[in-house]
Amino acid sequence: MTGTIKKILADKAFGFISYEGQAAGDKDMFFHKQNVVSPSFEELKEGDKVTFEKGDGPKGPYADKVTLVQ
Repeated sequence: MTGTIKKILADKAFGFISYEGQAAGDKDMFFHKQNVVSPSFEELKEGDKVTFEKGDGPKGPYADKVTLVQ
C-alpha cells in the first residue's frame, strides 16, 4: 500500500499514515517506531510518501514495513 505520513508523535514513538483508497470516515493507519524499515523513524517527516504492508493486531489494523518512497 502507499500513503503519506500525516502525523508523527516522536515523543511517543508512533504516528499515522493517510493511505490511498482510504474511504471517508476511515481512520488513518497507525504505525509504531518498530514497524519502520527505512529510513529510521527519527528521519521520517509529516508529508513524506511511504509504502507499507497492512498488519492486523489486537487493537486493529496497523502499518508494517513502512518504507520511504525515494
